[in-house]
Amino acid sequence: MLSAVCVGETMAMLTPVQAVPLHQATELHCGIGGAESNVAMGLAAMGVDSHWVGRVGRDGFGTRILNELSEHGVGVTGVEVDPALPTGLYVKVPALESDHDGSSSVLYYRQGSAASAMGRSTLANPIVAGLLEDASLIHLSGITAALSAECLELMETLLSAPRNGRTISFDINWRAALWAGQDSSVLRRLANLADVVLVGRDEAEHAFGTTDEAELRRLLPDPGVLVIKNEAISAIALNHDGSREDVPALSVDVVEPVGAGDSFAAGYLSGVLFGLDQKASLRRGHVAAACTLTVHGDRGPLPEAAQLGAILDSTDAGWAAIHVSDGHFNTRTGA
Repeated sequence: MLSAVCVGETMAMLTPVQAVPLHQATELHCGIGGAESNVAMGLAAMGVDSHWVGRVGRDGFGTRILNELSEHGVGVTGVEVDPALPTGLYVKVPALESDHDGSSSVLYYRQGSAASAMGRSTLANPIVAGLLEDASLIHLSGITAALSAECLELMETLLSAPRNGRTISFDINWRAALWAGQDSSVLRRLANLADVVLVGRDEAEHAFGTTDEAELRRLLPDPGVLVIKNEAISAIALNHDGSREDVPALSVDVVEPVGAGDSFAAGYLSGVLFGLDQKASLRRGHVAAACTLTVHGDRGPLPEAAQLGAILDSTDAGWAAIHVSDGHFNTRTGA
């Protein structure tokens, strides 16, 4: 069975139960959140032997993270539980009608977290070393590089290591709050060491100063493929040989955008693992993203296998006619 290892920080997530300003909230819902573990859960749902490697505190939040990931079929044997440092925490404040941009905001409490102590010692753990050695895919993101100098060293070590048949993917995952006061140019250096790079067009402007495809490829010449996610319009794969694949996004009634990028990454990377071509892999990414866009929360359930296969195998016209609402994939009449 194909194996994937996702490395990064997963945090406890608190968000008001009611759509009210945080200072008026009397109840907070507790969940978990982390880009890399979201991808790990998405890959597990796609039939991949998926593992998450990270660090949590010896506290209730850490236990919740381990339990929830395990329940979603993600291996956690490579997770270190720190007896002193706490599990990271973030508060997701939902968008309100009075908000001008209509977007939610996030408050991070992750400085000095257990995950920020990840480093070369993490790789020396025999269990982690075994998981990485056996992995077909290692998935990383730019978030981890911003957590601490030790985490940056961990990323550099992984990305510089011999592949031995493995693929390393790197999602830029730009987080302005994490890079404030830091040198974000390291993102370009790290990304260029990866085999597959994923970046949102909006993120590219912040991380690399451009959204132009040719310029992005010039800045990142070495990866085998650069995937540019163009929000609700399309996803584009720029291959090392100069070829290009552009797959339009599905029509979706969006409930909440949070987590859709991670779902896209999981869907796309599952296609890469299964040896599919770029068009099929990008379609898998779009389907996974659409499932998450139509629910509250970081992940949406995939269609049943038969329906998923039919969606992925549809003609271009059939693909364009699909509309996703409330997690249901329907064909628009007259399309």
